[in-house]
Amino acid sequence: MAPFPIFLLLFLAVPLVEIYFLIVVGGWIGAVPTILLVVLTAVMGAALARQQGFATLQRLQATLARDEVPAIELLEGVFLLLGALLLLTPGFFTDLVGFACLIPPTRQALALWAIRHLRVSPPPGDGPFPPSGGTRSRTLEGDFHREDD
Repeated sequence: MAPFPIFLLLFLAVPLVEIYFLIVVGGWIGAVPTILLVVLTAVMGAALARQQGFATLQRLQATLARDEVPAIELLEGVFLLLGALLLLTPGFFTDLVGFACLIPPTRQALALWAIRHLRVSPPPGDGPFPPSGGTRSRTLEGDFHREDD
């Protein structure tokens, strides 16, 4: 299935799910407590995102200091940002997914899954890096003259 139909489906389904849960929870506890609960999850999520963001940044710096590639830490940062954005979106479904992105064990599992399943390959042709096992040399020719200010 192509990415566009998936995003279109999410764009249509997520708001409907959110409205459904807001109506159900509002029916159980009332409108004002439901609104306060949505605001509380946003505030808690922002605080958790800040704390987890600093912890991930420290791990990223430690990984770089060891001259290792910080792939997991970078992906965790992406999931932290996604989780924070989802928690700022009003609704209980997005809050659930957002908290899952902020909790370290689930965030690390998501990052490892992404590393295993998502492959980034360079475009064919002349890229910025030489092919493996060889060097690339390119000569640029031109004229140069200096203009004084």
